[in-house]
Amino acid sequence: MGSVNLHDWIDELCDALDVEVDLDEALILDLAREAAHNVDRPAAPITTFLLGYAAARSDGDPDELERLAGAATDLARRWDKSAYEVEHEDDDPEVEEELESVDA
Repeated sequence: MGSVNLHDWIDELCDALDVEVDLDEALILDLAREAAHNVDRPAAPITTFLLGYAAARSDGDPDELERLAGAATDLARRWDKSAYEVEHEDDDPEVEEELESVDA
């Protein structure tokens, strides 16, 4: 099986998905790398998908895409929360007290 370079893959995928887009693959790959290394490996495809969704909402404006990618990259770079912290970050102290009184 012959090798396919990334540009060929992108062209073929765009054809298969019936989309026409100028893609800054370096921007996307950089964001995916930051998400994978600073958050968690599975965060890379989710992050890039959400960036694509947000870009579509802005009609694919290249300047907005760059701004959104920068915001996502900044978030990934400063991400330092463990899964436990994230899971409990939105806990409501009043609800916690109520649950503790029910358990007692």
